[in-house]
Amino acid sequence: MARHTFSFDGGEELTTMGAGWFVSYSYYQHLDRTHRNWNRISTAASRSSVYHRTTNMHNYWLQQVLYMNDDNLNKNTLGLSSSSIKEMAKKLLAKNANNKLDK
Repeated sequence: MARHTFSFDGGEELTTMGAGWFVSYSYYQHLDRTHRNWNRISTAASRSSVYHRTTNMHNYWLQQVLYMNDDNLNKNTLGLSSSSIKEMAKKLLAKNANNKLDK
């Protein structure tokens, strides 16, 4: 089966990380250091590497997550619902609107 890749700027990298993982890790990095769902998967270290080299895309990707299909977001293995992922993305975007996300 062919790999689904997000069809927007940086989609290949976001696909590599996973949208749910990306939001979870961003939330940990910028809002709540006790949030550790992102670390429930064995590939967290390699995904973290992609995350840190794509910081210029993060705000854009957070916006894209808000429009993603809930059923697809619910397929994550992080124990997060699509509504939780989108709520975290909204909080991250609000922080970014008030002051740039720390890099």
